Amino acid sequence: MPHDVDLIILLAVGFGIALIFGYIAARLRLPPLIGYLIAGIVISPNTPGVVADLALANQLAELGVMFLMFGVGMHFSLNDLLQVRRIALPGAILQIAVATLLGIGVSMFWGWNFGSALVFGLSLSCASTVVLLKALGDKGLLESINGKIAVGWLLVEDLVMVLVLVLLPATAVLLGGHALEGHAGNENIWVTLGITLLKVTGFIAFMLIVGKRLVPMIMQYVARLGSRELFTLTVVAAAVSIAYGSYAVFGVSMALGAFFAGMVVRESDFSHRAEEETLPLREIFSILFFVSVGMLFDPSIIVEQPLKILAVIAIIMIGKTIAAMALVLFFRYPINTALTVGASLAQIGEFSFILATLGLSLGLINTEAQNLILAGALFSITLNTFLFSAIEPAQNWIRERSHLARLLERSGDPLSMLPDEVSQDYLRDQVVMIGYGEVGRRITRVLMNEGIKVVIAEENREKVEKLREKGIAAVSGRATEPSVLIQAHIQHARLLVISPMDILDIHKIVDTSKMLNPQIQFLICAESKEEAEVIRADNIGEVYFAKEEMAKNMTNHILNQIQIAHHQAPSH
Repeated sequence: MPHDVDLIILLAVGFGIALIFGYIAARLRLPPLIGYLIAGIVISPNTPGVVADLALANQLAELGVMFLMFGVGMHFSLNDLLQVRRIALPGAILQIAVATLLGIGVSMFWGWNFGSALVFGLSLSCASTVVLLKALGDKGLLESINGKIAVGWLLVEDLVMVLVLVLLPATAVLLGGHALEGHAGNENIWVTLGITLLKVTGFIAFMLIVGKRLVPMIMQYVARLGSRELFTLTVVAAAVSIAYGSYAVFGVSMALGAFFAGMVVRESDFSHRAEEETLPLREIFSILFFVSVGMLFDPSIIVEQPLKILAVIAIIMIGKTIAAMALVLFFRYPINTALTVGASLAQIGEFSFILATLGLSLGLINTEAQNLILAGALFSITLNTFLFSAIEPAQNWIRERSHLARLLERSGDPLSMLPDEVSQDYLRDQVVMIGYGEVGRRITRVLMNEGIKVVIAEENREKVEKLREKGIAAVSGRATEPSVLIQAHIQHARLLVISPMDILDIHKIVDTSKMLNPQIQFLICAESKEEAEVIRADNIGEVYFAKEEMAKNMTNHILNQIQIAHHQAPSH
């Protein structure tokens, strides 16, 4: 029997047990990563039974971190962030500050030093992108304004954490830790910080000037060869090479290098293919990362420090949630948005583990702090599913108590009412547009060019502000709320145009509109063929489905071209 089989044992046992516990978690409607963490606990030195090589697991975890960060970079959309920047940017930064301060306060009460308390607080402040995207996807909220705000909020959190990962090694000695191997630890802190920021700036400039052009160009050349495995290898080589190169040449963390590798690959015309081809590999290494994180966890802390674990869970699931909800309501978004964003952030995940591992290697936190962070992640991710299920009942409970709803929601909000400049004459026989996406924008432009009056009801407050700056009548809010339709003067409207949305919401809007204006006509955009058929069966109004309309237009164009050719053909 060969003796150097530690890696094979780790992979065989790790994947086998991760599969079993991941399956159990999925059957219980929990994120599978809970199962992967438990698999790591089962094969860790802290529990009886099979013990895998921890040093090897940590090296594989490094690869896992790189591929996780590469995935974050590939999903990073500046456009998505810009759409909700006015709430996501200040909201995320303030929420990180609140959660970090809560973590610092509690841990310093336990007698920890400031450096440990800071890393601990930061680890509790950042939610898991993996968990959030799955939760929003399961609830069908990814494309909703609430989903976009939550994802934008997390993108800002991810950027802040990337910055923390860059700055922490440079400030470790000042905070009471030690420098990483190969880094001088006795320099002036401001010199160290300055050098670090210069290196990071140099790396970012290099990636934006050279990498942004070079990587997509290489991908294009390889894609022309038609070899699937070469294309996959190109993407993986880009991720790993840029990650290592950023560390070796610029002294920047491999995590940051992988993040920017993902961003430059996203710039390529083949980004969707790159994401599809590398997904299995990224998921495999992500699983290894979560297994290795589980191997570091000592379950005995649950028995030894139950009060500390409860405090950690309270910060993650109560402190962060209340802070996020308060900030969303402060920005005058509705209760539903506040509850969705609050639930989205009531967990911690991959960045918390990466930060905890870095803090441990810098001597800023001990294994107890790391175990508390891991316990907080395990419990918060498990309970997060139930928190999402409680959004609707909580919203109904608040709205049944109208005094509480009025207190919390949109009090005196100028965007929830049409501005005074909109005359009463304008609000007769107008077209009311629900949603101002790509379709709504095109329709509005044509109608206004023809002198037809339009009022827009849109959830995204930033869009409403921009519309009003252009002199377009717009009101902010969910059109399922009767007050929003009343503000759009639906009672005097000629036509209601509904953008693609959940079929139950369409019925709510139609029912309210008919009650307020029995003569109104409806024009509805359906998301799918099946949905279009259901709405047509209900005989609500005219229904349009994108692919169907495209096929009709293309068919008409072909028939017209054939007729023209037929008329132009010389007669014999």
